Formats: sequence, C-alpha cells, structure tokens
Amino acid sequence: QVQLVESGGGLVQAGGSLRLSCAASVTIFSFNSMGWYRQAPGNQRELVATITNGATTKYADSVKGRFTISRDIAKNTVYLQMNSLKPEDTAVYYCAGHRALQTPYWGQGTQVTVSS
Repeated sequence: QVQLVESGGGLVQAGGSLRLSCAASVTIFSFNSMGWYRQAPGNQRELVATITNGATTKYADSVKGRFTISRDIAKNTVYLQMNSLKPEDTAVYYCAGHRALQTPYWGQGTQVTVSS
C-alpha cells in the first residue's frame, strides 16, 4: 500500500526558511512524478512544485526563486526547501505521487504558518 508522509511544517517568521519532507513507502521511481501542493483556508489546492522521474522540475510563479524541490532516491523522499517565506505562503502543504492513468496518491498534509 502506498503511503506518503509529510513532515517539517511549523511556524516561522516572514523571511525565514523551512524544509518539508515527503517519505514514500515505495520507491519514488514508481511514480511518473511527485509534487508539492498547498491549500490555504477558503482556497483551492494549488500546485507548488513538481519533479519528474527525469528530475525535471516545475514551479508555481509565486514560489520561483524561493522554493526548491529535490529528492533523495535512496531514502524514497522528496523535499521542498522554502526560503524567504511570506505570510501568503501560509497553508497546508501536501505531497502527491502521480502515476499514469491513476488517481494521485496524497499525504496527510503538514501545516506551514508564516507570521508577519
């Protein structure tokens, strides 16, 4: 059974940094891509960053230059390094694994709160 477990969220002041981790119970190469998404209260879930099996990355315009997605294949873990955090980055952050023709697998989410 596929499980994705996020960690690393918390409360940080504006301008600070956090690193989120997403540990998979299966090899991350079993997914075509993995990504980070976020959902703020009253908003729809939105894409933050993705990384493909070929290590191609993609970012939302709002986080380009501040966030970096990476992976540790040996640990089956995907990371999201978040720098220069802003209050508008406050949200629940979710990890997802994508396979062709399948519903994405989601983690339980981790709260990130950025105070001004």
